[in-house]
Amino acid sequence: MTGVQPGARQPGMVQARAAEVADKLAFLRAHLAAASAGAVRLRGTDWFAWITAGGSSAVLHTTDAGVAEVLVTPEEACILTDAIEAERLRAEEIPDGFTFHAEPWTEPELRERYVLNAAAGRSVLSDRPVAGTQYSEQPLPNTLRQRRMVLGANERERYRALGREASEAMGEVLRRARPDWTEYQLAGAGAEALWRRGIHPALVLAAGERRLAAWRHPVPTNEPIGSRAMLVFCARRHGLYANLTRFVSFGPAPLDEQRALMEVEATGLAAVVPGKSLSAVYHALDAAYRHADREGAIREHHQGGITGYRAREIVASPSTATQLEEGMAFAFNPSFAGLKIEDTFLLGPDGLENLTFDPGWPAADVHGRKRPLWLEAQ
Repeated sequence: MTGVQPGARQPGMVQARAAEVADKLAFLRAHLAAASAGAVRLRGTDWFAWITAGGSSAVLHTTDAGVAEVLVTPEEACILTDAIEAERLRAEEIPDGFTFHAEPWTEPELRERYVLNAAAGRSVLSDRPVAGTQYSEQPLPNTLRQRRMVLGANERERYRALGREASEAMGEVLRRARPDWTEYQLAGAGAEALWRRGIHPALVLAAGERRLAAWRHPVPTNEPIGSRAMLVFCARRHGLYANLTRFVSFGPAPLDEQRALMEVEATGLAAVVPGKSLSAVYHALDAAYRHADREGAIREHHQGGITGYRAREIVASPSTATQLEEGMAFAFNPSFAGLKIEDTFLLGPDGLENLTFDPGWPAADVHGRKRPLWLEAQ
């Protein structure tokens, strides 16, 4: 994934990213001081994107760690990488506010020596602590993890653009889909539509009529989709994830089933209120499934939860006490066998804003909120 999109090097964008980085560094340094620690070491692609205001350290997209890390001390914010990657990252991914330490790829021990010296004998806070270092690595405090889930103004704007384009890609593909397409073809068309928009297809699931009711996570196969199909995206750009699910039907769609699931979802979404816990949303969904006479459905698949710099930052469960705040993003995915509903929402001062809403997609009004129906293809 490329963290820099067209226009990202324009003066206004550069200044906005630099200001965002400065605010986040100040927050990290306050925690450093409170913990009497020497440094914060951020290894994951998720934290890298967060601290660099949308930069990417990803090359191999199937790993949590990228080709660079960030080390923050009271005096410095340094990109730790090797000489293969440093100049590309400097030119294409990293905003102002960072220095670089680039070691030869043959001498990775130089990075550990640099961190040891920077920590000056004190402990290091890390998103992914590693045992056996010459200094003590400790996990990040929960207050930092909570802070990351509360998105600032610039992050919200990046998210809105991502959500809009991801839903456009989804609609474009499903309007072109045909019954004789295989699930591979459907998923491949989805991935291509995302890449064409500069979006990384972190997850693309596709299921045709036979496999739709069998599996909640249908990894695509070479089977033709037939009379109906589901397409699922976890679409990543600037480190943020837009998650959405849509269906196409080559014939009448199961409207009654859709309506019943929409009512379940509506109950859960109504529980997303600042100050409530994430577990409250889970229990609201649980009650809604019972009301729909689908008591066992909540145990057949997770219900989603808070999203942002991971496809699911935290999954809702009966005991997730995480407090909901304005600025958090959510992707819930209530489901029955063969049926699911999912969009990505941002919690703002006026409630939930659907970031992946497509005004051209068929929709029904559910308690004042437009929710996606199945596309009945001609």
